[in-house]
Amino acid sequence: MDIPVTETLARWRAAGVASALARVVATGGSAPLAPGTAMAVSATGEVVGGVSGGCVDAAVYTLCEQVIVDGGPALARFGPDGDELPDRLLDVGPTCGGSLEVFVEPLAPAPPPGPAHPVDRLLAAAREGHAVVAATVLDGPCAGQWMVAGGDGGTGVDDDEAPPCAGGPVAAAIAEGRGTGVIFADPAADPAADPAADPAADSTAYGATLPTRVFLHRLDPPRLLVFGATAFAEALVPIGAQLGYRVTVCDARPVFAAAERFPAAAEVVRRWPHQYLAGTRVDASTAICVLTHDPRFDLPLLVEALRTRAGYIGAMGSRRTHTQRMTDLRAEGVPEAGLQRLRSPIGLDLGARTAAETALSIAAELVAHRRGGTGAPLAGMDAAIHR
Repeated sequence: MDIPVTETLARWRAAGVASALARVVATGGSAPLAPGTAMAVSATGEVVGGVSGGCVDAAVYTLCEQVIVDGGPALARFGPDGDELPDRLLDVGPTCGGSLEVFVEPLAPAPPPGPAHPVDRLLAAAREGHAVVAATVLDGPCAGQWMVAGGDGGTGVDDDEAPPCAGGPVAAAIAEGRGTGVIFADPAADPAADPAADPAADSTAYGATLPTRVFLHRLDPPRLLVFGATAFAEALVPIGAQLGYRVTVCDARPVFAAAERFPAAAEVVRRWPHQYLAGTRVDASTAICVLTHDPRFDLPLLVEALRTRAGYIGAMGSRRTHTQRMTDLRAEGVPEAGLQRLRSPIGLDLGARTAAETALSIAAELVAHRRGGTGAPLAGMDAAIHR
């Protein structure tokens, strides 16, 4: 669930408009979108997001309308043979041959100063760049109950914060760092222990006989640090935000580091890049893009960047610039192992000429690095499309 969906839900609730939130909670086979992907529908007919890339979105839209009217949650599975609801109301499935399970829940309107909803906490955490985990009960008498852990810089949770039907296992799974996916409130009943029992493949596993399941939705957006408030950065920042990064732009030149130029950025920092990087959080999911194209900024910044745990470090420049840059970095004492981490010139070979095309080539390399792609055309390949 990304920021545009949570922001829209918050806006609808504040305006007194009822809505429904649909989330993919489980997938199988060649499903187009991952668990956690969300779609929201308002009582006035507006929609934002999607759960399937198009093939079952219309059916989920209809289910959202039904949930808004009924006032209770619904759980539906879409597969090659159609939906597994008893009345087969939504006889449709993904055209790709995969399957997905979608949980839809109503959100009541709450004009200020109305009561807060857990979605509000998710939005606040996303805006602040804090990791957060949301747990939602999917079935049983407590279906639709939430708990949220983290979101304020911490990740702890007390057992009594968990939904009553879920209990301690939810807190334990969060503490263990479990990723996005479905867990069982009774770990002993987890069908993973019995390969023959697969609720994702057998519709008879659903219903009252199934132990209460809880969907853990871990939201910890990776950071994209863009150094150099250039035209290339103007084009890259909105793409990075669309890819799910929390984007920071940093430049020491006040006239260029203007927040108005980068509305999709979470923050715009006016500071010498290497100084900012030395004092900010960087982990293995962080991507660093050096677009300053000026040795005064590039060299000290790259020396600092190559000391970090950043998973991706790329720098703009010609091949001639790259050769000189490598010489300068060696002179600064950067070891060969560190130099091998540097992607320079930055981006994939798309034949890019404009700032927008260059930003696309950089974004394509970010996705390929993050997902383990090759950057080669899919046509003629026999590899999985979704990684």
